[in-house]
Amino acid sequence: MDPGGKTALVTGGAHRVGKAITLALARAGANVVINYHTSADAAETTAAEARALGVRALPIQADVSDHDQVQEMVTAARDRLGAVDILVNSASRFEKTPFPTQNIAAWHRVTDILIHGPFYCANAVAPIMLERGEGFIINVVDLAAWQPWPNFAAHSVGKAALLALTRQLALELAPTVRVNAVAPGLVLPPPGYTQEQIAGAAHKNLLGRWGSVDDVTRAVMYLIEADFVTGEVMIVDGGEQLGFLKPNSP
Repeated sequence: MDPGGKTALVTGGAHRVGKAITLALARAGANVVINYHTSADAAETTAAEARALGVRALPIQADVSDHDQVQEMVTAARDRLGAVDILVNSASRFEKTPFPTQNIAAWHRVTDILIHGPFYCANAVAPIMLERGEGFIINVVDLAAWQPWPNFAAHSVGKAALLALTRQLALELAPTVRVNAVAPGLVLPPPGYTQEQIAGAAHKNLLGRWGSVDDVTRAVMYLIEADFVTGEVMIVDGGEQLGFLKPNSP
């Protein structure tokens, strides 16, 4: 698919990786719908940056874990911009959920966004895409989809489920709509990371360094344009999955 002239909805599209994907789509000529939950100022800033690239940009507040809000968001996007041709499920909540726990609410906060949110969004846009005869959905997962992280049970399970949903939707929506995933590794340090933590993390992958959001956006754009690729995941991790095989360095 050529994204030029298309409309893309990016959940969590106001900051971090979501923002980078939003602006990459705008640079490619796509009009962008910037979903946000609480980051109104960041969404307006991202929208202004997208408009400066010559496209239309529409920030929309919605909690993707709320089915009715998702329906209203997609309806607004269609009414204002005519369609939703590309969906990027990037919204995520990074919160510790140790197990066992008495804090069941945290489990639901994280999994509702990572599992129910992408399902609700895909379910809302799929009829539009099928009606138009073309569409593309991409889900943002990470390495926790394969290797669980201690104290992040909900995040790990949620990302694994999102990877499974990617394959399921690719099957259900073929051949009209393609569905893929991208799995970033070290591209943006979490808030509060120290320089020592940043340097230490770099030793976990084969390249011994951090990547950037540009590495992720290039993967996303490839998957959008690669018309013979569906049901796949592109890992952008500098070889972190094989990092345990690397000889220890001083």
